Amino acid sequence: MRIGILGLGRIGAFHAETLSGLAAVGSLVVCDPVTDTAKAAAERFGAEVADSAEAVLAAGVDGVVVAAATDAHPALILAAVAAGVPVFCEKPVARTMREGRAVLAAVEGAGVPVQIGFNRRFDAGFGAARDAVRAGALGPLHTVRSTTLDPAPPPAAYVAASGGIFRDCSVHDFDAVRWVTGREVTEVYAVGGNRGAEYIRAAGDADTTGALLTLDDGTLAVVSNSRHNGRGYDVRMELHGFTDSLAVGLDDKLPLRSAEPGVGFPAGAPHDFFMDRFAAAYRAELAAFTEVVAGARPSPCTVADALEAGWVAEACALSLREHRPVRVEEVRAR
Repeated sequence: MRIGILGLGRIGAFHAETLSGLAAVGSLVVCDPVTDTAKAAAERFGAEVADSAEAVLAAGVDGVVVAAATDAHPALILAAVAAGVPVFCEKPVARTMREGRAVLAAVEGAGVPVQIGFNRRFDAGFGAARDAVRAGALGPLHTVRSTTLDPAPPPAAYVAASGGIFRDCSVHDFDAVRWVTGREVTEVYAVGGNRGAEYIRAAGDADTTGALLTLDDGTLAVVSNSRHNGRGYDVRMELHGFTDSLAVGLDDKLPLRSAEPGVGFPAGAPHDFFMDRFAAAYRAELAAFTEVVAGARPSPCTVADALEAGWVAEACALSLREHRPVRVEEVRAR
């Protein structure tokens, strides 16, 4: 099949490399506002270059991957759907939930699949944890802990346009909690602070946060995030039930040292980047998109799915700002 790629920054170029290695993909058509970037990608991956999103959609593509800046996501999703082209778009759907709602209203019933990029749904460990929960292997859950710790903060320009740590980083944890447990978040209480890069504080954001989520069956989920984790990129989930407990991310590249005498785990070099930690998940995610394009499966992460995680992020941002518990329905009703 023929796949278009809109945006060739860090993640767009990574997707181009992944797609070029998939047996289902025969050719790529790429577009980026920086002409030299598009030409370099074309030379590297044997892709065709188009000078606009409209030109990509008119180039006979079977599907399109949106990896452009967040502000462009709504218009590009809607253009692809209007052209009848299945679309994969990196999260978030839009910068604001109001825009996200408008996208959802426009794509619902259009008959064109849209897949949003939450890669943890395609990680083997997270998938195994979901299967264990669904099979009742842990018994009823009482506690979930989800962690995302970055080795270093992103650049100041990225932080200023990110929408904040809850919407940019924690949202992956929120989606994973919903997806693995099969439950909805009803209430949150969030805290945060700044002890690192001053430009994060200047942007009105926090560099380290914690959120306590109450799920609709009473399970408690604790989400911990930071932009500063000197040992590496740490993504884990713990699930504790009345019968058993299970952890995702406990491998030899876990960026954590044991203080116990004689303990050699973990023994490997720590994960240092999200593309290292989730390389296989990204590949599986885009392989799934080719199946969506072929009509072999429905979207594994819809616009509606992505917005649910977004509402949790909105509730956490309000909770941090006002120092109080916030019910998700409160922000949804605004």
